[in-house]
Amino acid sequence: MLDASENTKKMTIIVTKGTLDWAYPPFILGTTAAAMDLDVTMFFTFYGLQLLKKDLDLKVSTLGNPAMEMPMGGMHMSMPNIVSMVPGVDRMATTMMKNLIKKKGVASIEDLREAAVESDVKIIGCQMTLDLFELDRKDLIEEMEIGGAATWMEEAAKSDINLYI
Repeated sequence: MLDASENTKKMTIIVTKGTLDWAYPPFILGTTAAAMDLDVTMFFTFYGLQLLKKDLDLKVSTLGNPAMEMPMGGMHMSMPNIVSMVPGVDRMATTMMKNLIKKKGVASIEDLREAAVESDVKIIGCQMTLDLFELDRKDLIEEMEIGGAATWMEEAAKSDINLYI
């Protein structure tokens, strides 16, 4: 006889980026899937591990993001890569993005992360990344467990959906 948990859909997400704009997709997809009764595992590695710091200070980078456009004065201003060389542009883009998020009523990353925890999303921080970047476990959220690629692979092998963000 099948256990009911064996019929539960599962999803894993590998989170590799730690900027403000790249923090939204994994948390939105993870919390949405959890709300739809999927069993969700999020594996934070390399720069994605920054999203698990207790104190977040996320920024937007215009470099390597040629599709970035910000609404301004009824128009959309694009941010060519060359603009990234100008001092203060990333700070300006970060401020603009944070203001836009607040104005549009979009949940903060802290709120989405809290929703993930409350929804029983399994959050795994990469042990190798902790060691590589000499990060201290005490600076990261308590709800995170530590594991490696094999830990994620065990979950991914049983998952219906595997995402890399």
